[in-house]
Amino acid sequence: MRRAAAAAAAALLLSLAACDVNGDGGANGESAAPRKVTTTRVQVVEGLGKNGGFDPAAIYHRLSPGVVTILSIFGGGTSLFEDGGEGGQGSGFVIDGDGYIATNAHVVTTQRDSTTVRADQVYIEFSDGNRVPARIVGDDPNADVALLKVDPEGLSLTPLRLGESASLAVGDPVAAIGSPFGERQSLTIGVISALDRTIQSLTRFAIGDAIQTDAAINPGNSGGPLLDAEGRVIGINAQIKSQSGGGEGVGFAIPVDAVRRSLHALRDKGRVDYGYLGVETLTVWPQLAERLELGVDRGALVQKVVDGSPAEDAGLEAGDDVISFQGQGDIATGGDLIVGVNGMKLTREHDLADEIAVHSTGEHVRLTLIRDGDRRTIEVELGKRPARTAP
Repeated sequence: MRRAAAAAAAALLLSLAACDVNGDGGANGESAAPRKVTTTRVQVVEGLGKNGGFDPAAIYHRLSPGVVTILSIFGGGTSLFEDGGEGGQGSGFVIDGDGYIATNAHVVTTQRDSTTVRADQVYIEFSDGNRVPARIVGDDPNADVALLKVDPEGLSLTPLRLGESASLAVGDPVAAIGSPFGERQSLTIGVISALDRTIQSLTRFAIGDAIQTDAAINPGNSGGPLLDAEGRVIGINAQIKSQSGGGEGVGFAIPVDAVRRSLHALRDKGRVDYGYLGVETLTVWPQLAERLELGVDRGALVQKVVDGSPAEDAGLEAGDDVISFQGQGDIATGGDLIVGVNGMKLTREHDLADEIAVHSTGEHVRLTLIRDGDRRTIEVELGKRPARTAP
């Protein structure tokens, strides 16, 4: 059940088809009963990489017990292989001693007739052989994050710590742990290849600030952690860009700041509310700004205002004239140029979509904009992001 975004170089979501779920014809854990223990035991892992070293063996030894394999069954079947069941396999990781587990939304949901359908059954397989049922606490298709819950009684849990996006730099070493092609507890290493990438979510709204890595990730890695040298989760592995459908060294992870926000909201409310402005914009570059005599060299040039949106209610305006410039066609000119949100100056790394995405429905934001050469500030009450899925 690979779910893919079709393109010349396809961006592939990394859940794995049911036919490949065990990678061993069902011998991995299907015939033997799970080992049982009687108490919950939480392993707290500290001290990795604090002296500046990158030790993949230590990361794997200490943290791989916190990485799990997730089996999902859809369509009313009773198993992955019988009774018409549709299923898939991905990865995930433990986040606390209460039995909460993070993964990608696309590991435990699927699309049917433009409707998101959750898996009928979800099972979590731990590195020690235990396999237990899980419930879906909530899923966030806009960030491709889901939160699961297992009963922690009788399990040995190794929670992974969440890092922060601000500390990341291109070239930093990283490790990915997951179950590519059903091969449990696999480790790959690499570096952060780029930051501030934009990737497709499970809706028509993109995910900003994604991490690009050359650590090999493949179908089945979805939902597994991308770890820094200190063993902190800096992202959830989610997609690859590939001509062949296999890993080619261009993988993407959901950034940890987005992951943290989703997990907190899903745990508190079972859903995540994203604010909605209702504009289409073009990120301005210096030469275009000079061509249009904008007076600044950065910002978001309004191309379209959605009817009935908060942007329309606030009086934002798109331009009426259209030009082509430096290979970019159909540029609407003469409209508002948004240059800041709540006093934060927009840049190519922190664009309008990124700044709006961190706010929730009903929040008020102050937009600094330039209209007809004059700088002004307007306040907008954000609406609810439409729940339309990606085509």
